[in-house]
Amino acid sequence: MQKIKLVSLVVIASLSGCASLPSSGPSGKQIMQGFKDPESTLPVQLVELSSVADLPVAEAKPSTSPLPSLLPPPTDMIGPGDVLDVTIYEAGVALFSGATGGAGGGQAASASVNPGVQAQKLPPSRVDDNGDIVIPYAGKLRVMGRTVGEVESQIQRALRGLSQNPRVVVTLSQSITNSVIVSGEVNRPGRLVLQTNRETLSDVVALAGGYRGNAKDLTLRVVRQNRNVDVRYNDLVDNPLLDVAAYPGDRLMLISSPRFFSVLGASGKVDHIPFARTRMSLAEAIAAAGGVNANSGDPKAIFVFRQNPEAGEDAKPVVYHLNMMQPGSYILAQRFTIDDRDTLYFGNAAANQPGKLLQLVSQLFTPLVTVTAAVQTLQN
Repeated sequence: MQKIKLVSLVVIASLSGCASLPSSGPSGKQIMQGFKDPESTLPVQLVELSSVADLPVAEAKPSTSPLPSLLPPPTDMIGPGDVLDVTIYEAGVALFSGATGGAGGGQAASASVNPGVQAQKLPPSRVDDNGDIVIPYAGKLRVMGRTVGEVESQIQRALRGLSQNPRVVVTLSQSITNSVIVSGEVNRPGRLVLQTNRETLSDVVALAGGYRGNAKDLTLRVVRQNRNVDVRYNDLVDNPLLDVAAYPGDRLMLISSPRFFSVLGASGKVDHIPFARTRMSLAEAIAAAGGVNANSGDPKAIFVFRQNPEAGEDAKPVVYHLNMMQPGSYILAQRFTIDDRDTLYFGNAAANQPGKLLQLVSQLFTPLVTVTAAVQTLQN
């Protein structure tokens, strides 16, 4: 029995030397004191949520698109990289359709007389990087920035005096200028030709086979004239003012960027939880986290930690405190909007510490009681 008493004294001494008990984090009182400590090196703005006036100002939705507003060019405008099909119709003396003539020679072919109309389709002409094409007998012509009809007239004027009353038909067989590049989370990424120049951004995504995944998790990045603009895809669908017309040369990338918030402390579960929909309230976030742990949590100590990187490096992090023991707090929680990358913390209840101590003592002394009972049984 003396040995058992000695062991008991050793256990009690070890318990008295413990500085703290197991915990999932600080209590609400400890957090409040830490923020009010004048020696704290981290500047934090603490906001008590007690009325509607204390709620953070919701981010204003843009009423117009941040993209530069540009008038759509003609759908048949020509630029570098485009491939043109040129057909020349001649009546009477033919320059291109003679018996010994051809479309491509460096020297003029012998003209022939034919009472009918002769048609000669030239080899495909690619517009070079300078915006020029080469037509036999007409030479190098600058076609960049002109429409198909203007190029037809340009070629006819260049052949005047060389061919008898020529007529020219030009078609775009490959359009590079009037196209956009679509990539990312679409079913058919690649180059897409705008047929009307009135296709909106969401139209382009649909023409590329539609998006993959969930719309609430997607961001559309548009690169136009060396400027990047990111728009949440759900906002694009909900607000027609943001769904502006695509412009030739745009680069569109649909990026998967799910929105999350973290849950720590004495909650039903500690997790990294994705948004269930485009916007979530604090009440929905608390429910998604399983609420306050009934055994260790304190409903008076609900905190939202927020760092807004868009406000600049000098902006103070903001911590919002909500006391869920006040009935009005449930209304405030419904109006409070959770932001991407927020941290939701459930404070530990300070009143649970004595219970944890008793539980720990019970776990440590149960083997001793068992041994004592066994020794007494053997002695008897």
